[in-house]
Amino acid sequence: MPTRITDSPTRLETPEALRRWSLRCHAAGMSVGLVPTMGALHAGHRSLIDRALADCDRVVVSIFVNPAQFGPGEDFDRYPRTLDADLSMLAESGVHAVYLPSVAAMYPPGGGTTVHVAGPASEGLEALSRPGHLDGVALVVIKLLIAARPDRAYFGRKDAQQCAVVRRLAADLDTGVTVVVCPTVRDHDGLALSSRNAYLSPQDRARALAIPAGLAEAAALFEAGERAGTRLIEAVKRHLQSAGASIDYVALVDPDSFIEVDFPSPGCEILVAARIESIRLIDAMQLGFDEAPVVGGASGNECSGSF
Repeated sequence: MPTRITDSPTRLETPEALRRWSLRCHAAGMSVGLVPTMGALHAGHRSLIDRALADCDRVVVSIFVNPAQFGPGEDFDRYPRTLDADLSMLAESGVHAVYLPSVAAMYPPGGGTTVHVAGPASEGLEALSRPGHLDGVALVVIKLLIAARPDRAYFGRKDAQQCAVVRRLAADLDTGVTVVVCPTVRDHDGLALSSRNAYLSPQDRARALAIPAGLAEAAALFEAGERAGTRLIEAVKRHLQSAGASIDYVALVDPDSFIEVDFPSPGCEILVAARIESIRLIDAMQLGFDEAPVVGGASGNECSGSF
């Protein structure tokens, strides 16, 4: 683990400023890591930052609540914004730069370019539940990669479909960026860390534990030899239904193609999207690789966050 710096990270506010900073780093022979975030930083983001600091000579964290990935009626206006606390965390963590663009800097007037990654990763699940969301993610990510020119970019597995889109995007456009996907960080009660958890009342948070509980049961069934995808999915749905959650989807996918599978093998991902009252939560687990969530117990040692 590299030595932590004590100075505040360099503050960058335009794509050109970020590009110049990255070019100076590379000119000095240093590798650059990028951790994209929308702020409201938590321990999941911190674990991504720690991984980036371990891998790279210089690390930049972006904080940008991206309007392009929010649909009509979604929570763009009330999405948690905690910039002072975020900057304190980044200074303490030892990152070297923070990218804080305005909406006008990211999307200047007159822009007309959109980005769509074709294929299974962008055609089902989140794409159906949140039309336009993945295109908005693809647009902002490619803009970040172009400006930051990182050697590696870090994302959390909880946003599994987003990760699949980003991997495809980075490869198809010959960015040369290694996309590093890290496992999910969970709170002490098993709930996957998310900036949206702040919306949950104590009662609704207790109900939300049906998500990791369902994943834990599916993981146990898989470890016991169950390979019928319908039975794993139904195990998750039973927990969600018992908590009165509104289910968007529970699905099993191949992690590379993102095609849904009927008989999962080790490495396949089980994905959940559900609403507790109006709060939409997602989670994901890689069968045979990730530790099953321990609901109500101590948190594990996974490293991840969400963008």
